[in-house]
Amino acid sequence: MRLLLQRVSRAAVDVDGERVGEIGQGLLLLAGFGKADGPDLPETRVWTALCAKVLELRIFPDEAGKLNLSLKDLVQSGQDAGLLLVSQFTLYADTRRGRRPSFTDAAPPDVARALYDRLAVDLSGALEAIGPARFGQGVFGAEMRLDFVNWGPVTILLDSADFAGV
Repeated sequence: MRLLLQRVSRAAVDVDGERVGEIGQGLLLLAGFGKADGPDLPETRVWTALCAKVLELRIFPDEAGKLNLSLKDLVQSGQDAGLLLVSQFTLYADTRRGRRPSFTDAAPPDVARALYDRLAVDLSGALEAIGPARFGQGVFGAEMRLDFVNWGPVTILLDSADFAGV
């Protein structure tokens, strides 16, 4: 699983000209699943660690401008903050050869859809448990148009391979 976090001042996703998800400040989270990711991934410590990392990574500024606050901190303090989740199989693009990317490392659509749906449930539930936060998501497999303002810019890649020893 690869998760690309972008700290945003706002983000929205449209499908067929209709707005399906939108947040103000928070995280735009692009989620891709690889062929090594199986249906049991959500029951692993890696999954739990990555979900926690999304919510607890300190990439928001405190009063002094230091990156000391997480999405969880913002929500707990009552700030308007949210998370917008979008499926992104191209995070598994292989560009080592030729000029056309290969996507053979991406999970099959049925596996990826189940994992994406579970990630949405787990992250939205975790946010809801913390406090009032906006959660939005794209539509798996759809052609989507993203509109966002990357704040910083801050963009961080989390790869499940880096968390294998967790």
